[in-house]
Amino acid sequence: MPDTTTFDTIIRAGRVIDPETGFDEVADIGISNGTISAIGALAAAAGTEIDATGKVVCPGFIDLHAHGQTIAADWMQAFDGVTTSLELEVGVLPVADWYERQAARGRALHYGAAVSWVFARKAVMAGIRPDPALHPMEMMGQGAADEGGWSSGTATHDQVERICAVVADGLAAGGIGIGIPNGYAPGAGVKEMSRICDIAARTGVPTFTHIPWMSNVDPQSSEESYLRIIGYAAATGAHMHICHLNSTSLQDIARCRDLLLKAQAMGLAITVEAYPYGTGSTVVSAAFFVEPGFVQRTGTGYDSIELIHNRHQMTGPGDVIAAREEDPGSLVAWHFLDVEDNPAHRDLLDLSVLFPGGAIASDAMPWVAPDGSIFRGAQWPLPADLSAHPRSAGTFTRFLSQYSFQRREIGLREALAKCTTIPAGILEGCLPAMRRKARVQVGCDADIIAFDPDDIADRATFSDMTAPARGVETMLVGGTPVIRSGRLDPQARPGRALRRPAEA
Repeated sequence: MPDTTTFDTIIRAGRVIDPETGFDEVADIGISNGTISAIGALAAAAGTEIDATGKVVCPGFIDLHAHGQTIAADWMQAFDGVTTSLELEVGVLPVADWYERQAARGRALHYGAAVSWVFARKAVMAGIRPDPALHPMEMMGQGAADEGGWSSGTATHDQVERICAVVADGLAAGGIGIGIPNGYAPGAGVKEMSRICDIAARTGVPTFTHIPWMSNVDPQSSEESYLRIIGYAAATGAHMHICHLNSTSLQDIARCRDLLLKAQAMGLAITVEAYPYGTGSTVVSAAFFVEPGFVQRTGTGYDSIELIHNRHQMTGPGDVIAAREEDPGSLVAWHFLDVEDNPAHRDLLDLSVLFPGGAIASDAMPWVAPDGSIFRGAQWPLPADLSAHPRSAGTFTRFLSQYSFQRREIGLREALAKCTTIPAGILEGCLPAMRRKARVQVGCDADIIAFDPDDIADRATFSDMTAPARGVETMLVGGTPVIRSGRLDPQARPGRALRRPAEA
């Protein structure tokens, strides 16, 4: 009998790869009501047919660490293969207000956020109330003068109780774990951190942690920071997820990597992520830029720090302080490794990017205008005078292009897993919706990309930041095309909230 089944969409004749099961065959994918409903040789009809001949068809990528969180950021990440963009390291407050605002504006990609421990700390210790109208990166710039000692000070017992209460309320409102950018508030004591980790363990959510210190020398080295994280995991039972292993380990990655692998081998709930760049990005008000001995501790000079919106390179700590006073939320790039010209530095980066079982995550920054303000517009292509770190446009395509196709350091299925099932697995314990993502399997969400393996690559550079990545020919988010035949649909807003269930 002829097949009379009909589908909303059929993706035809692509090389379908499912990283979880190992399925790797040329096949069709039938999609109905936003869900994958059939995989195989489909003779049925569909309202929309997409020819994927010669393309790799795989799950859309899950980005655990995306600070962009605007429609412009979504569009640039779409060309990077990302279908789910999450703000988990810094997080947000108030949680419910943030989700409501995203839903009202409409998003091209799925979205979600953790509860922000650092914003809770600012509220309790400095009286800086979270403002839902501000972008999380704008809120990171608040309190640059360390009001109330929120950054450098140790919280009192009463303050710790109040900080914990704010965090717990944020989890009850649906926050996906706890964002702990400890490097921006290195004064936080072990008692406070252990209490926050207790909450994470009790509620079954991960922490998304930026280590307190980034330094190649003692005291307060990166190695000491990782030992603290290992201790928190062992003593509290919390799942400690380490953000950007590459940038926080600096040139001590080999030793730090070994410590973390040993901790994992002992069964501790520790996971990691990294991005394939030797340049980081943050706000100019980050405390570690003005710490004594910055050059000796990090192995980089102040000229390694540059303002993103005007490419001004810093000349010393006084220059950084002046920039902080002018606009504490200004974004900077920090060139901590020279991976282009120094093979030893490239080897260090590889140790973090290829960490066994580690996720790829972008740490993508929002797009900013020439005056340093965050761009909230909806123009496509993006205005050429906008700026951000190139990782905001090309993390995943860069990883696949360089590590799998060019250098052949990792097989394609394993590389795709680092972009899909591994990050999804970090969240599945507290976010059941992730079990339907990061997979090309019947019954899973139709968050799918098709890319040209001969063309996929990042294109954004520090001199051409708004260049979208190339190679992603098709992207479906919940079954709705966002990219078709390599062209973006600027009207598409299929992104849906990913939020911790209230009963969790």
